[in-house]
Amino acid sequence: MQDHPENDSQYKGLNVNSGVAQPPQVNPYLNKRPKRKPLPAASELIEGILKGDVTMLSRAVTLVESIQPAHQAIAQEVIEKCLPYSGKSRRIGITGVPGAGKSTSIDVFGLHVLKQGGKLAVLAIDPSSERTKGSILGDKTRMEKLSQHHGAFIRPSPSAGSLGGVARKTRETIVLCEAAGYNNIFVETVGVGQSETAVHSMVDFFLLIQLAGTGDELQGIKRGIMEMADGIVINKADGDNIGPAQLAQAQFRSALHLFPPTESGWQPEVLTYSGYFELGIAEVWDMIDRYFAYVDANGYFERRRHQQARYWMFETIDEQLRNHFYNNPEVNRLLARNEDMVLANRRSSFIAARDVLDFYFKSLRQ
Repeated sequence: MQDHPENDSQYKGLNVNSGVAQPPQVNPYLNKRPKRKPLPAASELIEGILKGDVTMLSRAVTLVESIQPAHQAIAQEVIEKCLPYSGKSRRIGITGVPGAGKSTSIDVFGLHVLKQGGKLAVLAIDPSSERTKGSILGDKTRMEKLSQHHGAFIRPSPSAGSLGGVARKTRETIVLCEAAGYNNIFVETVGVGQSETAVHSMVDFFLLIQLAGTGDELQGIKRGIMEMADGIVINKADGDNIGPAQLAQAQFRSALHLFPPTESGWQPEVLTYSGYFELGIAEVWDMIDRYFAYVDANGYFERRRHQQARYWMFETIDEQLRNHFYNNPEVNRLLARNEDMVLANRRSSFIAARDVLDFYFKSLRQ
């Protein structure tokens, strides 16, 4: 560092220190950060999953949820090899409006199941922000007791605006969890929109959680969701809310008689309970036990599993066709041109769509 001119002898009483050297711009500790672990091989993941290794199961689920082609290739190989070891669980879907107490109920239902032996996997679909695309993934924090149990595996997944994609990944995650030895699977929905239909297509029993004392209970009786439900439970039936809960129970029972018989032949039951005070939990699970005994006896359980497998085969075909269509760069350019003409009223929407599809089908024949 050069001397300052103020230190010359002609300047009496002045003395300027040279100071310290300028620190480097790059953080000296940057290279000391731990390197990311390499992706495990498919054989390593399969071996770990079949042994019940939670770490290997978690890494495999992460690959299933990834959109990177390399990750998807490994994930599909793992799923294919784990498929023969799956199918030996009770798959239970749990839905309800936000605030109905789904996470609290899963916490107490899960502990009740684990006390009877076996293992439990909870797959929670968490809604993502439409603006930021982010997701809190806070379901695990609301399942305080269950998250500390060694026999429970809790995995929240962001919906990321695509319920169809999440539903497919959730179904594949179910296969991995079953191969890892989890004989009870809970799938919690976001509680809005079409998520109930997606979850209903991958579970054996569909539980609808309702509330009482929040206004007109008949507003909660929606034909679509009621027809899908195999059991309806009124939560928060405690204290001063016991009376309203019993009234709502009677209203729901009356409404169920107006619906046509279910395909399984099972008559959905309506019960009351309190997730917070853990009241009526055993009765709810006894209802679920009766359902599985009923559908096992009449053969509906196997028929339902076959229907779901067929449904997801065609859903996967539809998804792959859409991806192949919209990921074609020439199709995207033609779409943009036709969109401009449609917005300028120079071409109808139907003619524009036919033009793009004709081009796409012609490109497939070449």
